[in-house]
Amino acid sequence: MDNCKTAYRSHNCGELRIENVGQSVTLAGFLENFREVGAGLGFAILRDFYGTTQVVCETEEMVKAFKALNKESAVQVTGTVRERDSKNPKLPTGDIEVVPAALTVLGKCRHNELPFQVSRSREADEAIRLKHRYLDLRNPDVKKNIILRSQVVAALRSAMIDHGFMEITTPILTASSPEGARDYLVPSRKHPGKFYALPQAPQQFKQLLMASGFDKYFQIAPCFRDEDARGDRSPGEFYQLDMEMAFASQEDVFAVLEDVLPPIFAKYGAYDTASQPPFLRIPYLEAMEKYGTDKPDLRIDLTVTDATELLADCGFEPFAGNVVKAVVVSGFEGTRKQIDKLCADAEVQSGSKAYWFRLDENGELVGGISKFVQEKKDAVIAALGLKPNTFVGLSAGTKGAAQKTAGVLVKMLGAFCPNHFKKEQYAFCWIVDFPMYEIGEESGALEFCHNPFSMPSGGLEVLDKAAKGEIDPLSITADQYDLVCNGVELSSGAVRNHDPEIMVEAFKLVGLGEEDVKSKFPAMYNAFTYGAPPHAGIAPGVDRMVMLLAGEDSIREIIPFPMNKNAQDLMMDAPSFVTQAQLDELHIAVTATEEE
Repeated sequence: MDNCKTAYRSHNCGELRIENVGQSVTLAGFLENFREVGAGLGFAILRDFYGTTQVVCETEEMVKAFKALNKESAVQVTGTVRERDSKNPKLPTGDIEVVPAALTVLGKCRHNELPFQVSRSREADEAIRLKHRYLDLRNPDVKKNIILRSQVVAALRSAMIDHGFMEITTPILTASSPEGARDYLVPSRKHPGKFYALPQAPQQFKQLLMASGFDKYFQIAPCFRDEDARGDRSPGEFYQLDMEMAFASQEDVFAVLEDVLPPIFAKYGAYDTASQPPFLRIPYLEAMEKYGTDKPDLRIDLTVTDATELLADCGFEPFAGNVVKAVVVSGFEGTRKQIDKLCADAEVQSGSKAYWFRLDENGELVGGISKFVQEKKDAVIAALGLKPNTFVGLSAGTKGAAQKTAGVLVKMLGAFCPNHFKKEQYAFCWIVDFPMYEIGEESGALEFCHNPFSMPSGGLEVLDKAAKGEIDPLSITADQYDLVCNGVELSSGAVRNHDPEIMVEAFKLVGLGEEDVKSKFPAMYNAFTYGAPPHAGIAPGVDRMVMLLAGEDSIREIIPFPMNKNAQDLMMDAPSFVTQAQLDELHIAVTATEEE
């Protein structure tokens, strides 16, 4: 164990063992609990970062001194180590106890009632936990996630350096850039009416480093996006393992991450098994057809079958004229009540209804919409490969809607059926060949699907064909890729578009001309006109990685000081109002406030 001796302690609270019996020691920590069991006898639990130690008070004076303290006070205890009569094999320090000779209060807790019991803080309301995060973090179960985060970041940093990457920090105050999310803006005092933006990612800077002649760059990069929270996304800021390689291809990026990540996941994860290279590679369109999502959880062995030709004319109205998808689950043992809940939950998550029927143990079609498929029984059994005691989940709608609902059914049915879900592993895959363009849901116009700085597969030739109307722009794929683990997107990356001519043509298809490119991305455009190397990169999310490794469902559990779902820091009371003098200095007029 590390030497933790300081001016306030000779040992830490997780350090003492049977061989320390008879020694005079000084401990410092928080008073977790004190229990008086009789006249002149009491037991205190002292806790610090490293563990807990039992302190036994055997005089009325010492019992009185401890009783006078509120729980969570910071104290110093000097005393003698002795062997415990009643040992606690569950604790590293369970063989010993300390008999105190002196008690010094270092930091008095002035609250008779705590907002929650520290050792059970995870059971408290999340708002209360976040407001008193400094107490929440005293809970060893909460603290261990932050320790894990530190260990993982250190391991990532070490691995990247071992692979020849150089850590370079990039600016936090930069220019606003259209990168897909809302910027956090910072007003400039010296330049009235102008604003800096906090970087959504170091994307342009890392590409500029490649143009500057650096070969392999990385950093544990803070990124800032004004987005709504999700279970796997924290509002405000997040961190990513940002990397870029010059004179490199997609294969070079894959090789690095396939070498770096599996050992870290196997060592630090809740599961000790992780995919070994090469990771499975799944084209985007295949992923959507087979799994109903571009974030498949490969621990689940269920897949999606297209049943449009089979069932669209079965007489069930929601199927008529629509795409129909089926998820076949053998050995299904769910009750009708459980099936109804699965379908209801699937509708909430996907926005579309889910349907079902079963082939029972007698080989009969029963339940759900079974009456509509009776006439096609033999064809359905043959086409879907059904065996007795098989459940079939169904979705219908436009292609995208049917795929989405089917993807939700795969995930939910997999989690419900242990025989189809090998949970205790980290299953990685690459999703490749993403569409370069898509039709925007809000605009209805052609937009970039992922990263506008990606190289289109086929380069300038395919862009020219699209501009001439010879091919559909939606058919163009890009050298883009996502890294997915257990159904969670860890990262997006791409081979970059390093040629100004190709860049301009790519932007023309979405209605932006050369002058727009020059004005929106002046540094990168100009740098590339001086000759830039082919380069590629990726940026796995550190927060999501640690969330997976810790086995947590909420990303807030692995962030030291997270915001709540409404992007508020309840502990620091942020965001907050500022003074009129500050606004005047920044040349800002507030036209509406939250209070109004």
